[in-house]
Amino acid sequence: MQRLTPLLVGVLLTWLTPTMAQTPDYIIQSNSAPIRSLSAPPGQMPRLEPAPAAAAPVGSPQSSLPTSAPAARAPARARVRIGVILPVESSALGEAAAVVRSGVEAAAQVDQSAELISVDATTDNVVQRYRAAVADGVNVVIGPLSRDAIAQLAPSVTVPTLALNSVGREVAANPRLYSLSLIVEGEARQLARLMRDDGRTSPMLVVGRDALSQRLGAAFADEWRALTGKPALQQPFDADNLPALLQASGQADALALALDAAQAAKLKAALTPDMPVYGTSQLNVGGSQPELAGVRFIDMPWFLMPDHPAVKRYPRPANALTPQTERLYALGIDAYRLAVQMAGSRPGAIIRLDGVTGDLRLGRDRVFERQLPAGVMGGNALQ
Repeated sequence: MQRLTPLLVGVLLTWLTPTMAQTPDYIIQSNSAPIRSLSAPPGQMPRLEPAPAAAAPVGSPQSSLPTSAPAARAPARARVRIGVILPVESSALGEAAAVVRSGVEAAAQVDQSAELISVDATTDNVVQRYRAAVADGVNVVIGPLSRDAIAQLAPSVTVPTLALNSVGREVAANPRLYSLSLIVEGEARQLARLMRDDGRTSPMLVVGRDALSQRLGAAFADEWRALTGKPALQQPFDADNLPALLQASGQADALALALDAAQAAKLKAALTPDMPVYGTSQLNVGGSQPELAGVRFIDMPWFLMPDHPAVKRYPRPANALTPQTERLYALGIDAYRLAVQMAGSRPGAIIRLDGVTGDLRLGRDRVFERQLPAGVMGGNALQ
């Protein structure tokens, strides 16, 4: 396999359609807001700081080949060989895969504890490419990205493999297959626990009509019932009938929002200032967002704790991404760090990581659970 500099694969990020962003197979729980176009010209990935010369653009013969990328200044014989198997050339998921891989490579540049073997693979060829990477000496794998590719690969997994999406129940269990994802259901369950711990006893759940908000709302409702034995009050969001929603909120001691940021801003403006309001990272679309000031929300340390040692250690993309997309970059950082741990761990070992995407702990069914810090919109107060 050909050697490649540890720079990023080039791509102009334009993001996926709102419909695709809300499908269950999508890698991140982000809302459907499009990514801002970057200032980099077509064929170039936003560079990290510090970064040397530019990498080959996507689509060039050099970038389309499976490659190995040793971390900068790494020893000739790295202790760990990590296969990064992502669909970078995919028309549907290539942009997301490129952002994830840039996070993996950023972590490798900083930690310099592993050699990266970068492989482009889709659902159709993921098993073949995986077996080739393992035969080439890879001893731990990051990927695949989509649930279809994970299901296709699962029976063939032979080395510790960190899938970057949830593993469906229909997928046969494999003791070497692990999962790290940013699915919205995990945040919804944590939000329910946060409100319970804050002493809320009768929250009202306000749910948008889009698929993502519906998933968030369903997970919150299930967790609240499991925690308290009682159903949460629920109301659909209707911007044209806010008075009825406000009247219903009089029965609640707090609101839980399964809404996008624009819907949340409309509702917050109509509420009395003393009504406690809670939300997930879905509300954090960047900037100060004064219209949501006072909303208590959860999000990853990458955004809420920029001065934390585990966060400060890794570079930010030099060109601004939307928060929705930058979460994929942070996911890549933690995927690399977990892969290094997994390569040196015995089966059944406890694996924990003070990660940039959250406090990560290996839970049931080899799924990494994320515990997120809480903050307050309109400020940086962590509680």
